[in-house]
Formats: sequence, C-alpha cells, structure tokens
Amino acid sequence: MANALTITAVARRTGLRTSAIRYYESVGLLPAADRVSGRRRYGPDILPRLALIAAGRQMGFTIAEIGVLMYGFDPDTPAAERWQALAARKLVEVEALIARAESMKQLLGSALRCQCLTLDACARAFQARTCRAEDQGRY
Repeated sequence: MANALTITAVARRTGLRTSAIRYYESVGLLPAADRVSGRRRYGPDILPRLALIAAGRQMGFTIAEIGVLMYGFDPDTPAAERWQALAARKLVEVEALIARAESMKQLLGSALRCQCLTLDACARAFQARTCRAEDQGRY
C-alpha cells in the first residue's frame, strides 16, 4: 500500500492516542485498516475522516451520533442535510445544558455569599429560596 501510514503516524498527525484510533475502528467509525505483518496500515484518506470525527466530538456529538452522521442517512443525503438534522437536535440539548449551568452558577454564588452558622440554617434558606422561586414560576 503506497503512502501507508502506521497507527503511530496517524496518531502523531491527528493528536489522537492510538487507543482512540483503534476504538473508532472497533465501533465502525473507521474502516478496518489493512494489515502488514500484523500491524495496521492506513491510507491518507483516514486523516479527513478523523478530522470529521474530531469536529463532531468538539460539537458534543456522541460516538453513536457521529455514526448516524456517517451511516444513518441514505448514502445520497448531502452532508449539509445530515449536519443540519443532527445539529438542530444537539442545539436543543446544549441550550438546556447552558440553562442548567446558569442555574448552577447562581446557586454557587449564593453559597459564596452564605452567612449561615449551621447547615440546618442553610437548608432552611435554600428551601425558602426554592419555595419563592416555585411560587414565581421560576422552577
């Protein structure tokens, strides 16, 4: 195989660990590598595929969702249509995650301003705060 890359060379070029590359192969995100003397050899086309996987991971897609991106659509489905379908769903998840993080930030700010002498006093304060928030439709 001309221009064959060892798994170590692929790892070096992509910044991935060799175990990640083997994992992606085992779950079907990468085609099985050719073997020379029992060692994996990849063609240069593996690099764009790994870049696609990395982009999906950076966007928060799971391995399963990346599998759907690659193989879960009719083969004639344009890439843009695939991304848009998955991104629309993921964006809803991310917005919920941001809302939860904002709520956590507010609660942590409250904890930083705490003047309670006992945990029981804190519990009553948080309970009162939660009840007020529920009464106002915030929760």
